[in-house]
Formats: sequence, C-alpha cells, structure tokens
Amino acid sequence: MLVLGVESSCDETGLALYDTERGLLAHALHSQIAMHQEYGGVVPELASRDHIRRAIPLLRQTLAEAGTAPHEIDAIAYTQGPGLAGALLVGASVACGLGLALDKPVLGIHHLEGHLLSPLLASKPPRFPFIALLVSGGHTQLMRVDGVGRYELLGETLDDAAGEAFDKSAKLLGLGYPGGPAISRLAEFGDPNAYQLPRPMLHSKNLDFSFSGLKTAVLTVVKQHGKLDSNLCEQDKANIARGFVDAIVDVLVAKCMTALKQTNLKRLVIAGGVGANAQLREALNAAAAKHRYEVFYPELQFCTDNGAMIAFAGAMRLREEPGAARREYGFGVRPRWPLDELRPPQASPAAT
Repeated sequence: MLVLGVESSCDETGLALYDTERGLLAHALHSQIAMHQEYGGVVPELASRDHIRRAIPLLRQTLAEAGTAPHEIDAIAYTQGPGLAGALLVGASVACGLGLALDKPVLGIHHLEGHLLSPLLASKPPRFPFIALLVSGGHTQLMRVDGVGRYELLGETLDDAAGEAFDKSAKLLGLGYPGGPAISRLAEFGDPNAYQLPRPMLHSKNLDFSFSGLKTAVLTVVKQHGKLDSNLCEQDKANIARGFVDAIVDVLVAKCMTALKQTNLKRLVIAGGVGANAQLREALNAAAAKHRYEVFYPELQFCTDNGAMIAFAGAMRLREEPGAARREYGFGVRPRWPLDELRPPQASPAAT
C-alpha cells in the first residue's frame, strides 16, 4: 500500500510517500523558521499562507523523487490535529482535494501519533510494548505504547511543556527563534556549577511534569543581572543556559527511568523536537545503559514536524484497519485533540 502523507500543523510543510513493502520512498519539507524569526515566534496567518504556497510544489517534488505517478497512490493521510487551525485547514484541503481528484480514500491523522510512531521509521525500530517520552512543542507526556492506537497516558505536564520552557527561557536570554536549539548550543559553553536551578517535581510521587517554575527561575537570575538581557555577558548567558538545560534534562531522565521501573518495560522511545537535544540524548543513553534499558530515537530529520511520520502513521493505521480511510471529502480539523481520545484500529472491510 502506497500512502501519501501531508503535514501542515504549524510552521513546517511536509509531504512524503510511504510504501508498506518498500518503506519510505521520498519526502520533502519546507521550514518557515526564516520567515518567523523576524517576529520571534510563529505568526499563524503567515504560516497558513506559506503552507498554501509550498504544498503543491513539495508534492510534485516528492512524486518526482519517488518516480511515482499520482494515480499510483493508494490512500492519502493528513494531519487533522492538533495544531494551528488555519495551518491544519490548508493540509486538510490539499489532501481531500487530491483525494477527490484522484478518487483515493483519505484519512485524518493525529499529529502526536505521528511523532510517537516516528522512531519506527529507523533502520532498527523498537518493538512493542515500550515507554515513550513525547516532547513536542506544547506537549510533554509519558506514554505506555502497546501498539498502534494502544496508548496509556502515564504522566504529562501540568503547565509549560519542555519545548515551551526552552523557547521562553531562550527569549529571556535574548536568543533567536527557535529558542530550543539556540539555548542547547549555548549551554555547551556554560559552567555546570554556576547556577543550580530547581528541578520541578523531580521527587514527586507521580510521572507528571511542571516547567513553568524553571522558566521563572531563569527570569529571576536574569533580573539579578539587570532588567535587559543585553546586560548579560556571553559567559553569564552560557552559564544560565547550562543550568537550565541540566535541570530540564535531569527531570526528563528521572521520570523516564521511573516509568520504566514501574511498568517493568525495558524499551524507551523518545519522540518530538526536544528529542533532538544533544544533552538529553547523552544523559538518557547513560541512564539507560546503567539500568540495562534500550533507548530509541527518531532520525534527526524526523524529530521535527514532517510528512514522513504522517504517511507512516497512516500506513500503520490502514494496515490494521483497511476501512479507516474513506472516500468522504468534506473535512474538518481538530486544533485541540487529546491523544488519549484515539482508539485502537478495528478490523474492517477494505476502503470504500
């Protein structure tokens, strides 16, 4: 089965073709980072307009790279939510329009399920069941994953997600957008003993997270040097960045190890943009080796939003539930869509 994936939930436009027998055939991605940098963050209206400009050229690029004609596509999967409403509508309209024009069934995919399953695209994918740390944008969650659609929420953030804390703290330090990679790079030059920032909920008796207090601690340290980030020398910024990154990594690693211990599982999967963080990967690898766990990551190119994860998630859903894709082309999107509302695929007849 050949599935076209369309991703447009925020500031990346992604198209991909995944074949259940041959694997990932091609994918194309356009990032809007350069456009949004001037504003210090994503401007939803600009994001939506840019998706409109990019989707069809990226589709043509993907088809050409795969050597595939449009009529060879068996189904079209698109990100239905969560995300920015206008951006989601662009991808949904492109996918459903193509489905109507080609007489192909379409399927809406949960964006976070795409991230959750993306490590399975690797050459050595994890086997079910496993614990997954989902750290993407405004989401930080620990899940038990027993199969496609079989997800149990073990813990989640009570306020700011890890990605939000990275971006907000980077802004306090006067770093550019996106803040996560910038603060991570700066932390490499910092003194780990200069600032001991709090580890929120590190010793709580559950698997929930809270990062708003850590962001506030960064603000407090910055204010001690003056009201403006320009009053900080580069070494001070690096030291604060190191203190912040060490704190957030300590919490994420500790919660992951606790989740594995409580569930008696041996495999940990990291998914989402923060999964690309070098300090987090190093600390998780060390902790996993100590306790004889296995840890899996998506390839770096699939940590951020991309069409490949949507095509793959669609293919996995359709493999278990062939009738999930429909030739019904009226569409809606779900900007807010809790992952725990997903249900396991049900055996059904072939696509109608």
